[in-house]
Amino acid sequence: MIASPFFGAWSNYRPRREPLIVSTSISVVANCLYAYVHLPASHNKYYMVVARALVGFGAGNVAVVRSYVAGATSLTERTGAMANTSACQAVGFILGPVFQTLFTFIGEKGVTWKIIKLQVNMYTAPVLFGALLGIINIVLICAVFREHRVDDTGRTHRSINFEAEENDEAGKDSQGSVDLVAVVSANILFFVILFIFAVFETIATPMTMDMYSWTRKKAVFINGLILGAIGIESVVAFLGVKILSKKIGERAVLYGGLLIILIGFFILLPWGNKLPNIQWEEIKNNSITTAFSGSLTSFWRVQMQLPSNNSAEATGCPIVQSWCLHTPVIHLGQYITADVLIGLGYPVCNVMSYTLYSKILGPRPQGIYMGWLTACGSGARILGPVFVSQLYTHLGPRWAFSLICGIVVLSLLLLEVVYKRLVAFSVRYGGLQEQSC
Repeated sequence: MIASPFFGAWSNYRPRREPLIVSTSISVVANCLYAYVHLPASHNKYYMVVARALVGFGAGNVAVVRSYVAGATSLTERTGAMANTSACQAVGFILGPVFQTLFTFIGEKGVTWKIIKLQVNMYTAPVLFGALLGIINIVLICAVFREHRVDDTGRTHRSINFEAEENDEAGKDSQGSVDLVAVVSANILFFVILFIFAVFETIATPMTMDMYSWTRKKAVFINGLILGAIGIESVVAFLGVKILSKKIGERAVLYGGLLIILIGFFILLPWGNKLPNIQWEEIKNNSITTAFSGSLTSFWRVQMQLPSNNSAEATGCPIVQSWCLHTPVIHLGQYITADVLIGLGYPVCNVMSYTLYSKILGPRPQGIYMGWLTACGSGARILGPVFVSQLYTHLGPRWAFSLICGIVVLSLLLLEVVYKRLVAFSVRYGGLQEQSC
């Protein structure tokens, strides 16, 4: 949240190579610090927190990347370029867990390079691999990366930032006022989209443990496979929107993506009469509250599963969550169907929201604006898990998913209100026809 506006502003006034190299270098140093976090005699956990915080700070260069793509493409090229960028990011999210799984074969002990006191094991190998990729990125930025900027029609600009743009004739066309209502609305929609997906990711493991009596290990494994499949689905969706947006436009695709997400969460609402199995191991003398007596009738209809004496982990819906006694189970078919729909709607909305955002801003350098957009997304990923964990635990999935459906409906209404304002800068000022955006 902090780094994105900072690096974005930096890229507006200086060559983008600078913030990209600095941010990537911070990530490399942070990963190396994490690999050596075992060396200090005390306060190791604080060093680990610092290392992870620096990795997050270095990741703020996403705003620079998006602003570069926006500035280096014409209106007709931008949707495809943004979709390709998102597809590459999705591939990274898919391959990341795969590499992490492969590193587990190294084992907890691993090998030690005594000369530099480096331990290479299943915990440090991922960060060392990340540091290596960061170094490769720095080399590529220095050797291959070139500044390039065009206007909305594809004409090349000589300038790369505001400072040089003062004497650039093409830059004069980009000094019109940006529609702030459209900008704020796009930020809100982007926040909602990432908030919803953060909720979805967070709730998957505890919900499947409660609903299907899965152990934590089984829930993590199966949901990991599901998220991997969603990642592959996302790549296909990113490539598909390039074609679809040319036919019906980005706004219509965004609207359709939100509708798909709404249907997905609506399907997740509990239906029917079958109740989840109860996790009896959580029962304490002080756990049975007055809510228990009020749900006594439903309680006797519960399919009870008593753990055996040698069971290492209790399974089922904990009875301390009073909603378990009256909330119907979410069937596995519902869950898988919702996964497919949300996995389709999210990438569509994601790429369309910041593609529209970049077009609204126009040919001017977009680093600061993209920084704020990325900060909104980061805030959503922080607040989403907090929101759903509290609501789900105390009120259950019916309330949690109903409120999510309400949020999506409000987003659709917002999109309806500002629909005609979400147009490209050049279209608004008469430079291009609306069909081209």
